[in-house]
Amino acid sequence: MPAKTALIYSHDFERFSYGDDHPFKIQRFLLAFELMRQYGLTDVPHAALIDCPPAAEEDLLSFHAPDYLARLKEFSGSDEPRADFRYGLGDLDNPVFRGLYDWARLGTGGTVEAARLVTEGGYDIAFNLAGGWHHAHRAKASGFSYLNDAVVAINRLLVRGLRVAYLDIDAHHGDGVQEAFYDTDRVLTVSIHESGIYFFPGTGFENEIGSGRGEGYSVNVPLVAHADDALFMKAFDEVAYPLIAAFNPDVLVTQLGADTFRTDPLTRLEMTTHSYSYILRKLKALKIPWVAVGGGGYNLVNVARAWTIAWGVMNGVELSPRLPGTFVEIIAPMGHENRMLLDAMHWAEEDDRNRALDAVERSIAAIRENVFPIIIGRYDAACGE
Repeated sequence: MPAKTALIYSHDFERFSYGDDHPFKIQRFLLAFELMRQYGLTDVPHAALIDCPPAAEEDLLSFHAPDYLARLKEFSGSDEPRADFRYGLGDLDNPVFRGLYDWARLGTGGTVEAARLVTEGGYDIAFNLAGGWHHAHRAKASGFSYLNDAVVAINRLLVRGLRVAYLDIDAHHGDGVQEAFYDTDRVLTVSIHESGIYFFPGTGFENEIGSGRGEGYSVNVPLVAHADDALFMKAFDEVAYPLIAAFNPDVLVTQLGADTFRTDPLTRLEMTTHSYSYILRKLKALKIPWVAVGGGGYNLVNVARAWTIAWGVMNGVELSPRLPGTFVEIIAPMGHENRMLLDAMHWAEEDDRNRALDAVERSIAAIRENVFPIIIGRYDAACGE
């Protein structure tokens, strides 16, 4: 039987803007939805299109500080330039604009609704395009993120006594999510990302494995510049997949950022839709109730392609490898020459790739030594092995 799925989206997204010069463009959601529509993915049997609801303040307070939320609301209602750097508000990354709080509540509410749908609504998979704000901290905006939707939604799941695995494949380390669950063994966080040695947010190293009861439940695979499809799949197959399977969560939450792609303007990784779709197929095969959220991606067509592929995989729909002609007509005036949905597997230049391979093998070895005995060991003990 096909999976019962939900796509969470809102036409209200287009009301908001970070500013013309900001790298984060709201149009990415509209473009992704349009590509899904042209592939017929908004009318798939067993799939529902659900409007994105704003998050309730009660849910936000499960993670965020009251004074921070109050300042967000205050700034959100003003047309004047405002800033409060104590809360990370008003700098180049996290601008203040009218409706800011409403925008952040929409993205967060969509992820909370996705979690509700897979635990209470009978859905197998729910995908919130406007989620993935993994840099937001308890009382500080960071990295284009004002509210941390994944943390808020996972807190709802924890209240119900559920165990959660969180996988982040965005190019940036999921620091805000890791921070929130660093000392608990009820949430396994796994992040595969570009190394923080030279890249925002400067965290996510192999030795960040959790503390107290959470020791071993924070896992990071930092990739150096020019890591390609094969190395992305290697990190997933040798770290993320076995740990998630051993942890055996009640719910899987994934952040599906598309800024790992080789044509993204802000990153130096060299992945394509080849490894991205491979990982998605492996995740679906786990058959764990699945909450998926969006994330990064600063080439608009890459984002549209990635999330269309994701929604196709979630619904078991094989898509034509070539973009629909009408979609090509839409993106051509925007300067995008890509005509393909699916990319061939990409290999980086030999010297670059060898450096990236050495780095990922060192990371995997460290994780196998320091994390696997904890997670895999508990699984084996539980099974009486």
